[in-house]
Amino acid sequence: MESGAMFAGLHPNPNHHHHLLGPSRSTVKLLPPIFTGKRHLCHYPLKLPNQSHSACFSNNNSKNANTLQVDSPPSNVVPELADIDWDNLGFGLTSTDYMYIMKCSQGEYFSKGGLQRFGNIELSPSAGILNYGQGLFEGLKAYRKYDGNILLFRPEENALRLRMGAERMCMPSPTVEQFVVAVKETVLANERWIPPPGKGSLYIRPLLMGSGAVLGLAPAPEYTFLIYVSPVGNYFKEGLAPIHLIVETEMHRATPGGTGGIKTIGNYAAVLKAQSAAKAKGFSDVLYLDSVHKRYLEEVSSCNVFVVKGNVISTPAIKGTILPGITRKSIIDVAVSQGYQVEERFVTVDELLDADEVFCTGTAVVISPVGSITYLGKRVTYGSDGVGLVSQQLYSALTSLQMGLTEDKMNWIVELK
Repeated sequence: MESGAMFAGLHPNPNHHHHLLGPSRSTVKLLPPIFTGKRHLCHYPLKLPNQSHSACFSNNNSKNANTLQVDSPPSNVVPELADIDWDNLGFGLTSTDYMYIMKCSQGEYFSKGGLQRFGNIELSPSAGILNYGQGLFEGLKAYRKYDGNILLFRPEENALRLRMGAERMCMPSPTVEQFVVAVKETVLANERWIPPPGKGSLYIRPLLMGSGAVLGLAPAPEYTFLIYVSPVGNYFKEGLAPIHLIVETEMHRATPGGTGGIKTIGNYAAVLKAQSAAKAKGFSDVLYLDSVHKRYLEEVSSCNVFVVKGNVISTPAIKGTILPGITRKSIIDVAVSQGYQVEERFVTVDELLDADEVFCTGTAVVISPVGSITYLGKRVTYGSDGVGLVSQQLYSALTSLQMGLTEDKMNWIVELK
């Protein structure tokens, strides 16, 4: 990810302020776009490869799988979209058709999974995820192009991050190849829910959880890998309009040596109290400081933060308390390719307040420009309308790449069709 170093604590080194970054290169070889045959009963036409496939759906309560034979229609058939008001699509859950489930026992490896109808799952009251929070999640998106192609953005990075988090949480995890194939199958099975070009995206939520029953504090005996999807619009209702943040000085998102650097479920429940209080006061979200010195920037509740001063873009270094965001990583490379100097380092509140521009990054938001920051009762605004030129430039560059509107020189896009 962005950094392999996991610092034991926050001890800023005055001589360690400038880490110039160039475009990263992935060492993971993606599987070619494939279709393994797991398809679904449908009342709308589907565009499939030019051969027949069989779909196999697992029954959680039985070792025997229910098999359904599905013939592929002609490859030039365009799928009928779901009946949704695409122009007013927000960032919320819409129940779709299928989800993907794969299970394994502690000490074993994930092997075979399959598609099932989207719906509730059954868990023991003593499941590890319910009692001890042994769970991780990921987030990525699929986009529909004007030519009918479906695009994924860097899914192997999500797979690698899940594996890193699983190691920290004492959980088995799917391989990178298993993860990517499962994402592809789930997206194709829910193809009619992918918004039209320019209307949004299909949000993909992989979950890894301790589903086995356990009473004493210990790793669960069984694990479930699950993927569901939902069509979404903008995360913040303002869209690319500026958001307004308040700096939290008492509560903290993460501590050195904890789990702030992985995408475990507990990281997000911990921010709800401060976030709710901020929203009640009219703020969009909360910006957290480090828990040791209380003066270095960490994250917004679910986003990484960037500070712009002249031609220099600075972002807090990955040090074990900050999530290595995939959008963050991508924005760094895009910014470098466009001539900006990017620094990963300790960034102080004073620098934040003196910045020319501030923006946040994340899978859900992509980029959100910050219109104002409030710190200890002092409010600082950025620009006349809060949408800085750097934010706009990087947002346009990355979203155009994600939606297939520009050439993928980074080799980040995976085409499904």
